[in-house]
Amino acid sequence: MSVNYEKSDGTTPDIGRISVHDSTSYSEKKDNITVTVLSVENREKIIDRIRESGDLEDILDEDAEFMLEKMQTMGVEEAYEVLTAAADYHSDDVNFPVKAMRKIRLLLAREEGSGLDHESFEMDIRLQACLIKYHSPYPEVRAVCKPVDDTTIPAETLRAYILGFFWVACASFINQLFNFRQPSLYLNSTVIQILIYPSGKLFERILPRATVNIFGKRFSLNNGPWTYKEQMFVTIMTNVGASSSNFMNYVVVLKLPMFFGLNFVGFGFMFLMNVSTQFFGFGTAGLLRRWVVYPTKAVWPTILPTLQLNKTLLLPETKKNVHGWTITKYKFFFITFACMFFYFFIPDYLFPALSTFNWITWIAPKNKVLAFVTGSKIGMGFNPWPTFDWSVINYSYPLVLPFFSNANRYFGTILGALVLIGLYWSNYNFTGYVPPNTSNVYDRTGQVFNLSRVIVNGVLDENRYRQYSPPYISAGNLMYLASIYTMYTLSFVYIMLNEWSTISEALRGFIRALKDRQMSNYDRYKDPISLMMSKYPEVPDWWFLIVFVISLAIGIVGLTAYPTTMPVWALIVIMLVSLAFLVPSAIIYSITGFSISVNNLAVLLAGYMVPGNGVANVLCRVYGANNDYQAETFISDQKLAHYAKLPPRAVFRAQILATTVQVFTTTGAFSFLVNAIPDLCSFTQASRFVCSFPHSLYAESLLLGVVGPTRTFNVLYPILKYAFLIGALAAFPFWAIRKRYNAFKFVDPVLILAGISHWGSTYNLSYYTEGFYFAAFFMFFVRRRYLAWWTKYNYILSSALTAGVAFSGILIFLALQYHPRKLTWWGTTVSSAGVDGKMVATLYDVPEVGYFGVPAGSWQ
Repeated sequence: MSVNYEKSDGTTPDIGRISVHDSTSYSEKKDNITVTVLSVENREKIIDRIRESGDLEDILDEDAEFMLEKMQTMGVEEAYEVLTAAADYHSDDVNFPVKAMRKIRLLLAREEGSGLDHESFEMDIRLQACLIKYHSPYPEVRAVCKPVDDTTIPAETLRAYILGFFWVACASFINQLFNFRQPSLYLNSTVIQILIYPSGKLFERILPRATVNIFGKRFSLNNGPWTYKEQMFVTIMTNVGASSSNFMNYVVVLKLPMFFGLNFVGFGFMFLMNVSTQFFGFGTAGLLRRWVVYPTKAVWPTILPTLQLNKTLLLPETKKNVHGWTITKYKFFFITFACMFFYFFIPDYLFPALSTFNWITWIAPKNKVLAFVTGSKIGMGFNPWPTFDWSVINYSYPLVLPFFSNANRYFGTILGALVLIGLYWSNYNFTGYVPPNTSNVYDRTGQVFNLSRVIVNGVLDENRYRQYSPPYISAGNLMYLASIYTMYTLSFVYIMLNEWSTISEALRGFIRALKDRQMSNYDRYKDPISLMMSKYPEVPDWWFLIVFVISLAIGIVGLTAYPTTMPVWALIVIMLVSLAFLVPSAIIYSITGFSISVNNLAVLLAGYMVPGNGVANVLCRVYGANNDYQAETFISDQKLAHYAKLPPRAVFRAQILATTVQVFTTTGAFSFLVNAIPDLCSFTQASRFVCSFPHSLYAESLLLGVVGPTRTFNVLYPILKYAFLIGALAAFPFWAIRKRYNAFKFVDPVLILAGISHWGSTYNLSYYTEGFYFAAFFMFFVRRRYLAWWTKYNYILSSALTAGVAFSGILIFLALQYHPRKLTWWGTTVSSAGVDGKMVATLYDVPEVGYFGVPAGSWQ
């Protein structure tokens, strides 16, 4: 057996070519490099050792040879240094495998008496160190990310741009339409890859091997075989550009007559604001790279299925037996996809009662208490098996997010349900006179609040308000607001305490980079992916700053050129506040897969800054919430490119151009939607275009924008103003307990509050219970017991099921629901026949005097 070796800087050490002919290992030290060459016999021993350990068997599938080669150049002393640093860096890392950390600590303590002989000890310590130094300590990252890179593989090609523009336009139009549907149908990046792949293979066959001249540069039309880097390049374009524009949710509230009904909201206004908000987030995202792209801890679990599907479609796979499974990932994907495609017709169209399976309410359909507790629509969803619909099960991303993330949020959701029962049955703040869990706002007679009776030109008329009614919200909505306000201050303080060293180090690097334009961001990061990415020219921070400033200027033009009544100074304040919260929220998102939006905080601040002005309140929220949403979308795709080893400047150009296409497409899609869908945003809309988020947005804007936080907090719901203080104070004991007891690192107060915040709309336990079952099975049991199977098939399973639902749902809508094909039988009517389906029942009837609430005249 013979091998060649390299130093860490890429040069070849002067050690010569080594041959080993016996069954022992060979070691030689020269030029401060220790080389250990494994014999065939020792190689097999290592493989057997990996199988025995059970926690690293996933690397035997594809990366075994690479890791064995790296082990030959690493000595025990170097391994000890690598593991010492890793044990310190990952000590409170919730994504780092518990079993791996336990083994690393044993190895560092050199506890060979625990059952490891000297040979096994050396094998284990070098293997664990090589994984961290040359690959990844996370099995989920190892499953989707190759430990090597070939810089000669083309990514930014002309054919990739052509396909990217086409699919951005198609997918963004579809996603914008279905964004307002419940459950929503979304063509995410894993689904779109199924369309990109055959398109790329088609271009590979039909495009001529010729070049074209564009702006003085020659580009090839056909670069040969369609590559996995081209596939990922186009996927990033569509992932950024094909998502629905979050700004359109705000347009709905501003434009539709059932909300504010503003006439000036036309194509010009929508286009300017769409451009501003999209690129505002993009400019911000580039500044976050040091916190959530380069650090190893920033796993970004939500993007891993995209990478796995890319590998499945483009990279060759060796057929191996994995826990008795020999089917290839490619074949497994399409079989699962086909099964879900046909199955989804049952819960979505033929037997919709299986979708929100409120079977317990069928026992006594007119029983309000039963509907309130177990119902899937008006109720709280206490139901052991609430759905047979993957689009409902997948609401919590059970096969993608880490189990601890799902477990914390599900616990919070149950806790919130119990609190909601207490609030509702005690009629706290008159919540018993309205439905228990809805985002609607009601007047003192129990009817939906009529905004037109209290505003003139979008501004509160105090005399009309005094004569009409204060706004009342449901128990669920009250709990939602309290949990969100608590989460803001708790998450900010908690993350600052836990991650201060990382945050401060990255901030110093950002300041240094602005002063020294020749400095590379990668110089401060020594993980294997950053070292590989350092070969490519980097995107300077000032490029993103320019985008940031231009988008802000366009936004100011849009706000001042139209009668928005929104002061520019309020925009600046909201922008600064959202930027302050963006770093901790992005860190949480990159680790847990949960995104914290500051939209509620923006509404509250706008209520103080521009009191009584509902329109200005909505627009302030655009820049508070949308900035975070867009920034996290862009930055997650930059991490995607980081994992896939795509040239950063190529990704920058792709994101800019794809977003430009998306702006035009989504603006046109919304115009089509308003004209083509009857009863848009009505809760009784035939195709379920009920606009759940715009209704919630409108309710908060009414409560804290038009009526204002002063009246709301001081007169109607004074408990809400203490939520911010409670959150800030609670962060310190949670942080202290986590530091003292390492096991508590899996108890995350931010995620528990996120679970509580699931209430206050049309969502309840029905959307999370089965997701928790799936998460417990696949992300906990299977991941621990059958790691090799989980590594190979888990993300493929998630992608296939999601893709099947998306394509089936689109076909059902276009063929059977756009021009409704009436299907009426027991399975289509039973779920809505009782109290749970009426969405208007209340625990208490309005008193005989005709109204409820605070005494007349006290709500001024």
